[in-house]
Amino acid sequence: MKITNLFSFRFKYRVLLFLQQYKELNYFINTIISKDKKYAYLFLAADYGNLGDVAITYAQTKFIKEKSDFEVVKIPISKSLEGLWFVKNNIKKGDIVTTVGGGNLGDMYNQIEYIRQLVVSFFPNNKIVSFPQTFDFSSSLKGRRALNTAKNIYNSHLNIHFFAREETSFNFMKTHFKKAKVYLIPDIVLSLNKQNPIQKRKGVVICMRQDNEKKLTNGQSLFLKRAIEKRFKNISYYDTHINKNELSLKEGDFELNKIWNAFRSAELVITDRLHGMIFCYITNTPCLVFQNNNHKVRETYDWIKGNLNINLIVEYSEDRVISFFKQEYFNLGQLDNLKEKYQPLKNLLN
Repeated sequence: MKITNLFSFRFKYRVLLFLQQYKELNYFINTIISKDKKYAYLFLAADYGNLGDVAITYAQTKFIKEKSDFEVVKIPISKSLEGLWFVKNNIKKGDIVTTVGGGNLGDMYNQIEYIRQLVVSFFPNNKIVSFPQTFDFSSSLKGRRALNTAKNIYNSHLNIHFFAREETSFNFMKTHFKKAKVYLIPDIVLSLNKQNPIQKRKGVVICMRQDNEKKLTNGQSLFLKRAIEKRFKNISYYDTHINKNELSLKEGDFELNKIWNAFRSAELVITDRLHGMIFCYITNTPCLVFQNNNHKVRETYDWIKGNLNINLIVEYSEDRVISFFKQEYFNLGQLDNLKEKYQPLKNLLN
C-alpha cells in the first residue's frame, strides 16, 4: 500500500491547499481583475465529461451576465486549489462567490462537497450563492456524519444563500441550514431556450444511465429496447456523460451544441437522466422519461409537466410502455415561460 493511501482526501487536499499559496497561479496568469468592476466568482465550474454539469455551468454564467452587472470569473473544479488562492488575493467588498448548481450537495460526491465547504470557509465576508441544487445526504452513518459537518460550516457563514431545485431539497435545506437563506427555483438549465435552429426530425435517441442512480432493472431495460425496435428503424445512442476531462470552454460549448443538435433532430428521446429530460425541454423535443433512484427527476418534472412533449412514467409497467408507443406521432408543444420562477435569484444578484 502506498503511504498516500493512508491519508483521507480531506487531509491530502488541505496539505496541497496550504502548499499552493507559495506556488505560481499559472492557470489565472492572464485573468485581469479591475478595481472598478464587480465580480461573481463561479467555483466548481464543470470541466469534466458530465454534460449536465457543463450545461449548468454554461447556463449559470449566462444568467449572471444577463441578469446582473457582475463580471463572471470561472474557477474550473480541476483548478480549485489555484482558484481559492487567486480569488482570496483579489476579492473585494461587493464581489460575490457562487458555486455551481447540480446534484452534488451530499455524501455521494463527497470530494466536490468538500471543496464547496472550503469555498464557504475561505470567504466569510462575501455573499455566497449556491445555485439550484439537489440535497442528497443519505441516511447512512456516513451520510449523517457528512451532513453534520456541512451544517457546521454552512450555518457559520453570515451571508449564505441556497437555491433548491425541487421541493424535497428545499424542505431539507430549510430544516438543516437554519442560518442560511433558502429559496426554491428550477434547475438553472431550464432558463435556456435551445429549440433553434429547427431541424427535420427522424428516429429515436436513447439516453439512459449506466451508474448507481439507474432504477430500471435489466429485464425492464430489455423490454423497453424491444418496444423501441418495433417502432423505430433509426435508433441512436447518446449519453449526457462523455469520457473526457479538463474540457476547455470551447470544447464544452462544442459538446453541448452537439447533443442539443442530436436531440433537435430526433422524433423522440428516451431517457432516465435528469438533464436528458431538461435538454428535451429546452430543445422542444418529445421525450419519454423514466425515474432514477431518487426524487430529482420526478420533482424537476413538476416544473415542466404542462409541456406536452415531456412524458414521465412514474411507476414502470409494460402496459404503460406499450400504450406510449401506440401513438401515431409524438407531441411538439411550446416551451412554458419559467422566467418569473427565477425572480428570487435575479433579485439576489442585484
